[in-house]
Amino acid sequence: MSEAPTLDYERRFRSSGARLLAGIDEVGRGALAGPVSVGIAVVDLQEQGLLADVRDSKLLKVADRERLVPLVRDWSVASAVGHASAGEIDALGIMGALRLAGTRAWLAVLAAGVTPDVVLLDGSHNWLSPAAQASLFDDEPAERGCEAPVHTLVKADMQCLSVAAASILAKVERDRMMCELHTEYPAFGWHENKGYGTAAHKDALRAAGPTPYHRVSWQLL
Repeated sequence: MSEAPTLDYERRFRSSGARLLAGIDEVGRGALAGPVSVGIAVVDLQEQGLLADVRDSKLLKVADRERLVPLVRDWSVASAVGHASAGEIDALGIMGALRLAGTRAWLAVLAAGVTPDVVLLDGSHNWLSPAAQASLFDDEPAERGCEAPVHTLVKADMQCLSVAAASILAKVERDRMMCELHTEYPAFGWHENKGYGTAAHKDALRAAGPTPYHRVSWQLL
């Protein structure tokens, strides 16, 4: 088992006056089928304690992830998971789809009455903030989205408890969706590969062609 993530990195943001921090992670970016999913877990930097057994979701067994979901939701000040479908990935590209999924999760947190002061995002690129700010000369209203400052950290899911918690929420919810889709298209083995490009998945694609849940704009084979 890897070293347990902590809130040490997150607590650095207290010096800038932040109290509520949203840890964010995505799941499914590299899959050939199914949605991309973004999890958010909000922590109180003044009062939050640690949560045992939480790790980056990829390091946990299925049963452990399932067991931790209600504990993470109880532990978090607020939490949510947002999704963008394969069709939306085809239409927007993966970065636009990540932003859409993340915005859906963000708006769910706001709807719960919680407004984070700062965001910690796993990775090296801020795909969450709105792509452009509207000016006085724009006809279209500004895109709704995350207005809090976003900080990125490579491998945040390994060392930051808020991000690891978010990864568990996103992973479990997306895996459940893929298992449900498996019952509709059992030949592709989504209950096992969760839409990723395994040999068996690609063999099924060659035999049957893509489903409505495949990202057809991608190089599937």
